[in-house]
Order: sequence, then structure tokens, then C-alpha cells
Amino acid sequence: MRKKYFATGAILATAAMLLAGCAGGATEDAPVSVDPDGAGKTLTLWHYESDTSAMGIAWNAAIEKFEEETGAKVEFEAKSFEQIRSTASQVLNSDASPDILEYNKGNATAGLLASQGLLTDLDPAVEAYGWDDKLAESLQTTARYDEDGVMGNGAYYGIPNYGEFVEVYYNKDAFAEYGIAVPTTFDEFEAALATFKENGVTPLAESAAEYPLGQLFYQLALSDATREWVNDYQLYTGTVDFQDENFTFAAETIKDWVDKGYISKDSTGLKAEDAGTSFINGTNPIFYSGSWWYGRMVTDVTTFDWGTFLFPEAKMSPGSSGNLWVVPENSKQKDLAYKFIDITMSPEIQALIGNNGGIPVAADAADITDPKSQELIANFNTLTEQDGLAFYPDWPTPTFYDQLNAGLQELVNGTKSPEDVLTQLGEDYQSGVDDIK
Repeated sequence: MRKKYFATGAILATAAMLLAGCAGGATEDAPVSVDPDGAGKTLTLWHYESDTSAMGIAWNAAIEKFEEETGAKVEFEAKSFEQIRSTASQVLNSDASPDILEYNKGNATAGLLASQGLLTDLDPAVEAYGWDDKLAESLQTTARYDEDGVMGNGAYYGIPNYGEFVEVYYNKDAFAEYGIAVPTTFDEFEAALATFKENGVTPLAESAAEYPLGQLFYQLALSDATREWVNDYQLYTGTVDFQDENFTFAAETIKDWVDKGYISKDSTGLKAEDAGTSFINGTNPIFYSGSWWYGRMVTDVTTFDWGTFLFPEAKMSPGSSGNLWVVPENSKQKDLAYKFIDITMSPEIQALIGNNGGIPVAADAADITDPKSQELIANFNTLTEQDGLAFYPDWPTPTFYDQLNAGLQELVNGTKSPEDVLTQLGEDYQSGVDDIK
């Protein structure tokens, strides 16, 4: 899935150099223009956000602002995530390529296209617009890819302008009913779980069939992790030992919480939607999941008050930049594409993201007025300020998502011990990494 296409990349790179003048981008003789004249020109743009999502609202406003400022017209085509994911390599290597599009971050997606020579090196635009000054270092990781398409180093091939992370959603009314304060330490968090269980309440809304339990497992492993540990796991910079203290603590804690009834054994067959709705309807008072649930909580939680907090004592949590704006190598309007990206980083557009349930990466805090949005963004900023975004547990290999879920299902239903589950996950992980490297 991640084979290297060096010959294709070389051919495309050579073609790009020969055609740079008509592509509308920067060359040694024609640097990036931060004030391009768009009169009579059209920018073709693809993205897959709904009109009512934070990003969809922001991108629509950015299109209007772009047309006003440049005089160009935007030809927008709404695409589904799957449409773009499944056809990107073919479409971007053709005359049907858009000038700019939203694309998924990571080695198997943006990294793969970069290694194939299908995306424009954005380093000149980053320097001209100063986008790197607006992005925390951990957000830049998913924007940069080396010649093999591995994130974290090399040139910029995409620019994120929103973020995402995983945190604890909690039922404030249920916490108050049982006299539980928001925990600030891991011991206090476990004490809260115990109090709920003592009162006949299963505290954690969970799903082992999809991502929620995998992200909780990863968060537990991150409890005492370092950036070096994360980089070894995510970026292949060192040896990964699935029997180390971090992974062992995570697996043994999950088993302990199942045995104590903090996590239902029924979670082996539940999906993320099942877990989320169990929190929303008040069945389970705690849900550890992503900021992408924030909008659902705002609209769907109607019977109790709720809030969020970062996982107690952990300096790192699952999270990353959002998806990327990328500029295909075949883009005919590169300078206009760069201008559009810059507009999405403007205070006006960043504030729209923040006030509609998203997490802006470069907003003025004074522009965010909703209290729950302020809390969400403050938690994200806390993580980025302490270099705490640790990406996601399934990112290292294309198959590890399913393998992690399968292992955790066996851990929950008791068919494998923590040690045996970790042994299997270690073998799965290493086999996937060997295929990549």
C-alpha cells in the first residue's frame, strides 16, 4: 500500500520544472506572490466538509473572502472523503486535477501522494506567508514528509488550519449527584470510576469494535510517555517494545477496569456510535473520545449538563492537526491556491472554526465567545503548548487499526491475557513497519 514510486516521482518532478511557468507557482525566477491577481482566473477547489460543520462554514466564508480579495472565481466541487481517498492518485496525475483540495494527513495518504510526486512542495509558500510561525511543532509533523512519504521531516506538502484531540467528556449532573469532583490525578480518576460502580453505574461508555477503546488504551500507555517514545512508535525512529512499562500498564489497566465493571464486557461488540450515544442518553457518565464529538454533544445532549477535561496527569494525549490543504503538482493556479490557504489561516476564518465547534490553530482567543468552545480550545492549547499531541494508535501501519481492535476485544472478553495481547500486537506492528521500510 505504501510502495515507493521513485520513477514516477522523478518524471513528475521533471515535468513540473519544465511547466512551472504555466502552472502558476513559484520558481527560482518567479517567487511566490502573496498578492496574486486573480482577474479572469478560476481556482478549482475540492473538500468533503458538510455545510453545517465548523469547517464547512469556515471554508464557505473563506471562498467568499478569497473571491473579494483576489478577483478570481472559485469552482467548488463537493466530494466525499471516500471519493477523494480512493481516486486521488489517479485524478491528481491527470488534467482533471483540482488546483487545491482537502486531504487526509498521514503516511498512507498525504505522505504517499508526496512520495509519488503528485503534491507541490510548499516550502516557498510557507516561507512567504509565515505559516510555520502559526503552527505548533506537533501540528507541523503531519504537514511535512520525507522522500519516502514518512511524516515529520522533509518539505511541507500540506497545511492544516484546525486541530483535533481526545479528551474526557463527563456528565456534570451525575458527578454532582455522587459528590465527585473533576479528577486532577489518575488516582482520583480511578476513585471516580469506583464511586460510580459502587452506586450501580457503569462509568465508561466504551467500544472495542471501533476506535474508542483503542484510544483509551493508547492514552494509558501515554500516561508516562516521552516525545522520544511517541516518535519511536509513530515515526520509526527507534525500537518499539510492546512489553515495556507503558504498554504493559495500558493493557493491565484495561483488564483491571473490565474485571471491576468500569468497562462493560458488552463493549466488544459495540461501535463508536453506540458508545457515544450511551453517554449522550445518560447511561454512562464518562466518555473518552475525540473533539469531533463536540458538535454532537452540543446538539444532542438535552437532559444533563456536561463538560470536558484532559486525561488526568498525562502530559500527552492522542491528537494531531486536522486534515490538510494540499496543492497538486498539476495545479494551474498555485499562487491563488496559496492565497486561499492563507485566508483560511486569517483571524476571521479561524474564529468561525472556533465558534462553530472546531479547533482553530491560529485564532485570537478573544474572538471565541462560546464558553464550551473556549474550554475545548483551551484544552487543545494546553496540549500543544506542552508538545502533547501524540497522534493516534493506529497510524503506524495501514492494518494496525483492525489489529488493535481485535487484540483489545480479546483482552475485554478474557480470551487472551494482557501479555499475550501485547505479544500479538507487537508482531502485527513490526510486520507492518517492515513492509513500509
